[in-house]
Amino acid sequence: MHLKGSCHCGRVHFSLESAQPYPFNLCYCSICRKTAGGGGYAINLGGDYRTLKVEGMEHVKVYQATITDADTGEQRLSSGQRHFCVECGSALWLWDPNWPELVHPLASAIDTPLPVPPERTHLMLGSKAPWVKVQAAPNDKLFEVYPDESLAEWHQRLGLSS
Repeated sequence: MHLKGSCHCGRVHFSLESAQPYPFNLCYCSICRKTAGGGGYAINLGGDYRTLKVEGMEHVKVYQATITDADTGEQRLSSGQRHFCVECGSALWLWDPNWPELVHPLASAIDTPLPVPPERTHLMLGSKAPWVKVQAAPNDKLFEVYPDESLAEWHQRLGLSS
């Protein structure tokens, strides 16, 4: 599926190809929640990084979160690069050099009508804010940390891959 997205102020426009366009993965971790999740979570899609085209890149900055190990207190810089518009603050996409072929646009930045997922995955529930009530449907999957399947595997299992 060809996806088009933009920031709120319109200075950044981007497009990419996605074999995983269903917005099903709700992430409640503190990084997603605080950088892109007004409802207490954020939703990333999967895309082919080689197809990412950006207009207005001069308005894009990158944020790399500091992650603290819960057991040791040791801090490290996340390899995930969260791209956002420096003018309006819109979260746009995440790219990680550990998986250079992938890009993860935020569903909230996509202008193309997205398909409605038949079920959803709620992940990182162990990090969710106490005020957030999880709105899980009967077929939704819930995980304290990470799910047991990738974006691609979820789409394949449900016969939604192109």
